[in-house]
Amino acid sequence: MSKYLVTGGAGYVGSVVAAHLLEAGHRVTVLDDLSTGFAEGVPDGAEFVRGRIQDAADVLDASFDGVLHFAASSQVGESVADPEKYWRNNVAGSLELVSAMRKAGVRKLVFSSTAAVYGEPEEVPIKETARTSPTNAYGATKLAVDHLITSEAIAHGLAAVSLRYFNVAGAYGRYGERHEPESHLIPLVFQAALGQRPHIAVFGEDYPTPDGTCIRDYIHIADLAAAHLLALDAAKPGEHLICNLGNGTGFSVREVIESVKRVTGREIPVQLAGRRPGDPAVLVAAADRAREALGWTPQHSDLDRIVADAWEFTLAHRA
Repeated sequence: MSKYLVTGGAGYVGSVVAAHLLEAGHRVTVLDDLSTGFAEGVPDGAEFVRGRIQDAADVLDASFDGVLHFAASSQVGESVADPEKYWRNNVAGSLELVSAMRKAGVRKLVFSSTAAVYGEPEEVPIKETARTSPTNAYGATKLAVDHLITSEAIAHGLAAVSLRYFNVAGAYGRYGERHEPESHLIPLVFQAALGQRPHIAVFGEDYPTPDGTCIRDYIHIADLAAAHLLALDAAKPGEHLICNLGNGTGFSVREVIESVKRVTGREIPVQLAGRRPGDPAVLVAAADRAREALGWTPQHSDLDRIVADAWEFTLAHRA
């Protein structure tokens, strides 16, 4: 049994990973300021400390075996409008965390990174060796933290794994997605199904894809969480392993809408709109490295299963 600090453990991904750690028999401390997370998202059995990433030095000591770092500002649009917030929270906060880890002698880190570091891809599926050229401050700050972690591993022997997510979806029991504002497709389609928004906008239907709409790689939150536990085992002192997490196949916007129709039994009002600047036709992960280095294989790749789990959570948490 090991002891881990989970920063951002009251948020969507952090709460599910914290729950998986507890189920595996580990001890968990959640550090979260609840600015975007929810107190009820902290799993039963976890110690909860309300605070920012910069407060990690007050929590960490030699009794911890590692840190899983999810705390971050993560809205792409906001990052363009308010980049200072993102550099302060994501980069300066992570620097404080890494420094606190070194001072406490905690030498293992799993970092929540993102496919946004790649920007508009030159090749699909996207490999970890692809050129990194983020198009917004969110992706840029996550990439900066990856560079920070690499430096820490080389200089001070940190054992680290960065996991670059593509589109995370679904739910795990009482833990699910609740963002404000919401920007992810599946929850937005649910809002249209529930009459909470008049329609779902489809941005572009003339892309070079089978049905003309954009294709994205969706990964079930439970599969994502499983990868984090495997990453803890794979982390090696002095090395920084970077892995993409995705199913390696994608679903179009229209396929997602049709799946929601099947799962909910409701009609989804759709309004066609023009393309959004910077929206690539296809974003799909090459996840071979995660399979080889972590021994990770997604178990919940079916789109209807992903949507059904998310829908069950949404109904249970309707206002």
